[in-house]
Amino acid sequence: MGIACGVALALGRLAATLVYGVSPHDPATFAVVSAVLAAVALGASVIPAAWGARVDPLAALRAD
Repeated sequence: MGIACGVALALGRLAATLVYGVSPHDPATFAVVSAVLAAVALGASVIPAAWGARVDPLAALRAD
Protein backbone atom coordinates (compact mmCIF):
# COMPACT_ATOMS: atom_id res chain seq x y z
CA MET A 1 0.00 0.00 0.00
CA GLY A 2 2.93 2.29 0.60
CA ILE A 3 4.07 1.96 -2.99
CA ALA A 4 0.56 2.80 -4.18
CA CYS A 5 0.53 5.96 -2.06
CA GLY A 6 3.94 6.99 -3.37
CA VAL A 7 2.89 6.44 -6.95
CA ALA A 8 -0.37 8.27 -6.27
CA LEU A 9 1.59 11.23 -4.94
CA ALA A 10 3.85 11.27 -8.00
CA LEU A 11 0.96 10.88 -10.41
CA GLY A 12 -0.99 13.48 -8.48
CA ARG A 13 1.75 16.00 -9.11
CA LEU A 14 1.81 15.01 -12.77
CA ALA A 15 -1.97 15.33 -12.97
CA ALA A 16 -1.78 18.74 -11.32
CA THR A 17 0.45 19.98 -14.10
CA LEU A 18 -1.67 18.44 -16.86
CA VAL A 19 -5.25 18.88 -15.60
CA TYR A 20 -6.64 22.18 -14.42
CA GLY A 21 -8.17 22.09 -10.93
CA VAL A 22 -6.45 18.96 -9.56
CA SER A 23 -4.24 19.45 -6.52
CA PRO A 24 -1.30 17.13 -5.87
CA HIS A 25 -2.69 16.08 -2.48
CA ASP A 26 -6.25 15.44 -3.64
CA PRO A 27 -7.78 12.45 -1.77
CA ALA A 28 -9.73 11.42 -4.86
CA THR A 29 -6.48 11.18 -6.83
CA PHE A 30 -4.98 8.94 -4.14
CA ALA A 31 -8.09 6.74 -4.15
CA VAL A 32 -8.28 6.40 -7.93
CA VAL A 33 -4.59 5.68 -8.44
CA SER A 34 -4.57 3.18 -5.56
CA ALA A 35 -7.64 1.43 -6.96
CA VAL A 36 -6.14 1.24 -10.44
CA LEU A 37 -2.85 -0.16 -9.11
CA ALA A 38 -4.72 -2.71 -6.98
CA ALA A 39 -6.81 -3.81 -9.98
CA VAL A 40 -3.72 -4.21 -12.16
CA ALA A 41 -1.91 -6.19 -9.45
CA LEU A 42 -4.96 -8.40 -8.93
CA GLY A 43 -5.29 -9.05 -12.64
CA ALA A 44 -1.59 -9.74 -12.98
CA SER A 45 -1.73 -12.39 -10.28
CA VAL A 46 -5.20 -13.93 -10.64
CA ILE A 47 -5.17 -14.58 -14.38
CA PRO A 48 -1.95 -16.67 -14.43
CA ALA A 49 -3.02 -18.47 -11.25
CA ALA A 50 -6.33 -19.42 -12.86
CA TRP A 51 -4.51 -20.76 -15.94
CA GLY A 52 -2.13 -22.73 -13.73
CA ALA A 53 -4.97 -24.19 -11.68
CA ARG A 54 -6.47 -25.73 -14.83
CA VAL A 55 -3.32 -27.71 -15.66
CA ASP A 56 -3.07 -31.29 -14.40
CA PRO A 57 -0.02 -31.40 -12.06
CA LEU A 58 1.11 -34.82 -13.28
CA ALA A 59 0.94 -33.74 -16.90
CA ALA A 60 2.96 -30.63 -16.11
CA LEU A 61 5.62 -32.67 -14.31
CA ARG A 62 5.85 -35.23 -17.10
CA ALA A 63 6.26 -32.50 -19.71
CA ASP A 64 9.41 -31.27 -18.02
